[in-house]
Amino acid sequence: METYAVIGLGRFGMRLATLLSEAGAEVIAVDRNRELVEDIRDAVSLAVCLDSTEEHAIRAQGIDKVDVAVVGIGADFEDAALTTAILKQMGVRRVISRAASEIRAQILKRIGADDIVNPEKESAERWCGRLLSPEIMARIELAEGYSLVQVAAPESFHGKTLEELAVRKKYRVNIVAIRRTVVAEAGQSTAVRHRVISVPMADTVIEPTDVLVLIGADEAIEAFPAR
Repeated sequence: METYAVIGLGRFGMRLATLLSEAGAEVIAVDRNRELVEDIRDAVSLAVCLDSTEEHAIRAQGIDKVDVAVVGIGADFEDAALTTAILKQMGVRRVISRAASEIRAQILKRIGADDIVNPEKESAERWCGRLLSPEIMARIELAEGYSLVQVAAPESFHGKTLEELAVRKKYRVNIVAIRRTVVAEAGQSTAVRHRVISVPMADTVIEPTDVLVLIGADEAIEAFPAR
């Protein structure tokens, strides 16, 4: 499983760090506020009090080695921007930064942020799911604990019918639609189009380029095979 750093332990950062840790991930929680660090110390792999705009402090705690860093600093945009830039310069593969406005989001993307989170619109629970299950291409929350998602068809599904796969029985989710990529060659040109199988049947065969639209409990969706 990937390693994570959550920098900025406000309500969103605190919740996200705790959820990731509960899911079994290695999490480094970071904040300048010692009280917040102490509050989460027992819930994560490592909790440290430091200034994330100081490169030497980040390196000293191994934060430059994590797979994903979430910059959840909300009170000081300058610190959030500087932290984002430092993390990318240090080679952190994926940096997700907090922005409360579109202008700030654009600035953060220009200095290296790979993705943007807006805690006013998105929950820590949703982001936890996105981080732990990057194979999920899109998600719509239907109700608490239930979602509709798009996921690339696992390789183990290729060439098999829905009846053979018995997805509902084995994985406790339903495939409600399939988005299929069709490549047609006409002379020397190639046309790529997409079609939707809105009512998949038992004899529908899963193809390598298919995207499955699943519906079910979040717990079952997270356990759905990625390959």
